[in-house]
Amino acid sequence: MTEPFETYAEYAVSADETDEARFTDWLREQSEPAWTDAVEHPFTDELGAGTLSTDAFADYLVQDYAFVNDLVSVFGRAVGQAPDMAAKRPLVEFLETITDDEDDYFVRSFDALEVPDSRRTDPQLAEPTAAFIDLLGRASREGGYAETLAVLVPAEWIYEQWAVAAVETHADPDADGPPSAGADLPFYYAEWIDLHATADFREFVDWLRGQLDAVGPELSPRRQARVESLFRRTVDLEVAFFDAAYEDAGNGFDD
Repeated sequence: MTEPFETYAEYAVSADETDEARFTDWLREQSEPAWTDAVEHPFTDELGAGTLSTDAFADYLVQDYAFVNDLVSVFGRAVGQAPDMAAKRPLVEFLETITDDEDDYFVRSFDALEVPDSRRTDPQLAEPTAAFIDLLGRASREGGYAETLAVLVPAEWIYEQWAVAAVETHADPDADGPPSAGADLPFYYAEWIDLHATADFREFVDWLRGQLDAVGPELSPRRQARVESLFRRTVDLEVAFFDAAYEDAGNGFDD
């Protein structure tokens, strides 16, 4: 296995003329093996196959809903930090998706999974959830646009990666409908995959990566190291987030 490059400058120099030395590719490589652990986690594998425990998924959704509340705030800060209107617009449009389509999905899924109102609105935060919320806030308050992107990019990119893998493994490519068509999943599994595997979401993730690719190489070495640390910490917490729901289902995870 090739050793990761300690700095982006080393990574960029190593690329041959046919390679695009994307800053976000360097960050992803720096986050291994946690990156692979996140996108190939048993939680998401079983979700895609429809074999995941509904207790585990309910626990996960409760924690994720608490996390999304703060994620919306951080995307709002990113809108303010973005350099121009062209960069602000996609962020605003994504915020509309989270607060509309995705919020509606949560409500319908909580109803179907019989999650009581108290768990939806005031759960006890699992340790990874609390740590993730703290990281989001600190990154966006204490840094600039690059630091905010350093947590937003892996958070969204990992979801795109596992959702696309679920579609490729379990869906029927010849079936009409959303990405998960043909997988024969309950709606709360199917729609969660679909939200993160649509062409629109994949385009947004690539655009979001492009924002970090544009600003990252221009940062000082000190800030590049800070961005790399935030990115790696985000990936580590994604793994811990999946671990917590998968391992503690039915054991009072958030009571």
